[in-house]
Amino acid sequence: MDATVTVTDVTAVGPETVAIEFESPDGFDAQPGQFIKLLATVDGEDYARFYTLSSPDVADTFEITVEIDPQESGPFSDHLADLTAGDGIDMSGPFGAEYYESEARVVVLAGGPGVGPAVGIGERANEDGNTVHIVYRATDPVHESRLSALDSAGATVTITDDDGFAAAVDEALTTNDDEQVFVYGFAGFVTAATDAIDAAGGDPDAAKIENFG
Repeated sequence: MDATVTVTDVTAVGPETVAIEFESPDGFDAQPGQFIKLLATVDGEDYARFYTLSSPDVADTFEITVEIDPQESGPFSDHLADLTAGDGIDMSGPFGAEYYESEARVVVLAGGPGVGPAVGIGERANEDGNTVHIVYRATDPVHESRLSALDSAGATVTITDDDGFAAAVDEALTTNDDEQVFVYGFAGFVTAATDAIDAAGGDPDAAKIENFG
């Protein structure tokens, strides 16, 4: 669907990272792991960027997580970071076929902004009574309060650096038939994640993967 959505909240969730919450338009239906496209004109230039949902549902509101790197972010990311409650922005979506479908056990491998969909899927699966294991590769973690809440609620959350990532994946995977692996991150992380899945005896081709480029 195409709609203009209204910002309801913007919250800092870690170093150079914000979570932006929008009011869900009538008829909007999306699952954790899907993504939307936001569109705006900034300084006379038209922009369109994709962002994966970081909320467990879209019943009343939905959320995205945006990394704002002063060295790499462009005008559009800066525009999003400057949004405040009441502002509007054009949206299309949802998009994506690699999303949570009530699997009995979910293992989410996240790098960088991939932590957004990781917490959304983790919270939804945990609410559904399913088993959750998140492996998050990060040196400066974001969404720490939500990850801590998930861990306290019975999910397993592992935050690791590059060196410990493969071992953490090996520990997380059971390779049982009821297990679904999700991978969210930039291309380099996706390669590291699929290599780790393979080394742990899993099937990288069976993973649900969103490569951020």
